[in-house]
Amino acid sequence: MSLADTLREALALGHQRQVVLLEGDVMEPDGGGEPLPAAVLVPVVDRPEPTVILTERPMTMRKHPGQISFPGGRIDPGDDGPIAAALREAHEEIGLPPACVEVIGIADVYRTITGFQVTPIVGVLPPDLDLRPHPSEVSDMFEAPLRFLLDPARHEIRSAIYQGRERHYYEIRWQGRRIWGATAAMIVNLSRRMELAA
Repeated sequence: MSLADTLREALALGHQRQVVLLEGDVMEPDGGGEPLPAAVLVPVVDRPEPTVILTERPMTMRKHPGQISFPGGRIDPGDDGPIAAALREAHEEIGLPPACVEVIGIADVYRTITGFQVTPIVGVLPPDLDLRPHPSEVSDMFEAPLRFLLDPARHEIRSAIYQGRERHYYEIRWQGRRIWGATAAMIVNLSRRMELAA
């Protein structure tokens, strides 16, 4: 079975709700009110050992400065849904041509504490594309092995005090990089879906 077929099966099986999913923070998002719709691309590179492209946000960003994330952002009124938004953002942030992405499907929506409802879009792309991060949106870009990221043994539970309450979250360490918060939660959800397809 190809990588794309495995991912597609994992999403289809997972949407039957046979796994315990992380759906978001139980606390009210900053500012309250309805969450803002956003989308990210989970770009899986079809290598002999598949990898996932992740980006590091500049410290100058107002939301989530310095954090590691998937390419993505707010769904604009002109976007034709979350898939179009994720592909547009990936093109703007890292120069990924939308035509090079085989969209596999939609993963589980995750609500962030900063007020976004994020829809992850899983896509497969060929290796060694000439990607160029946009410096105002991405300070760094790297690939991490998909198998490593999906390994439950790598999903460490951490806690911190936020707005006077203890909050638990997942963290994944890769070569000195700290993947945590919403990005780690979306990886954990995908890992749980992949276990069903194994």
